[in-house]
Amino acid sequence: MGNDRGAMAAGLVGRMIERASEDVRTALARDPAARSAVEVVLAYPGVHSLWIHAFAHGLYVRGHVTPARLVSHLGRFLTGIEIHPGAHVGRRVFIDHGMGVVIGETAEVGDDCLLYKGVVLGGTSLARGKRHPTLRRGVTVGSNACILGPIEIGEGARVGAGSVVVKPVPAEATVVGVPGRIVRAVEPHLEPDLEHGRLPDPLMGDLRTVLRVERALEERLRRVEEQLGLGHAEEAEEIDRLALQLEGFDEGGGI
Repeated sequence: MGNDRGAMAAGLVGRMIERASEDVRTALARDPAARSAVEVVLAYPGVHSLWIHAFAHGLYVRGHVTPARLVSHLGRFLTGIEIHPGAHVGRRVFIDHGMGVVIGETAEVGDDCLLYKGVVLGGTSLARGKRHPTLRRGVTVGSNACILGPIEIGEGARVGAGSVVVKPVPAEATVVGVPGRIVRAVEPHLEPDLEHGRLPDPLMGDLRTVLRVERALEERLRRVEEQLGLGHAEEAEEIDRLALQLEGFDEGGGI
């Protein structure tokens, strides 16, 4: 009996070391600022939060709810990252920086997901049961994005920084904005990434359309006024002056 318990304990310790090593390798692969395994072990709160959560989750699933919450609370104090002990977190997940990340009780984070600081996986209901998002494998969520409700974010999807997502997202899609809008329906990629500067802006696209229509209408009106002998040169100059103030706006000028 004693030998069996010793073997079980040795197997458990071995699995813990293996998972911890995997988390360190993931951090080194995902963060170009990471220089060594020692640095990751000592100074990466995102990695620490995952280790603390693994312990808290183990207590939680065995029915030790209050101790699990206390461990989770300690992890929040030490790392600035709040992961409910009931949440399911997969392997090779990386939380970059992580301050302000909140992962709710019924949230599910699949393998190989990448979360930046300030991400919220929150609920939209006071009812018990599934009320938090599910992130499938390889999802990338940008800084300060909120994903709310029992919705599914498909495998390999990307959520832009600051977005608020309240509807399901298909696999390999890219979502930006408030509320989140799909701007790239399918874009297969192998590695999690989020080039914030390359993400399209759906609101700016709409504004460009409005500006093009407005300029076309302005030109038509000017031609009609010239034919009828209406209008004044001063008014035309004022319109031109206002139009110049918009130059570059539809290309992101001034932002």
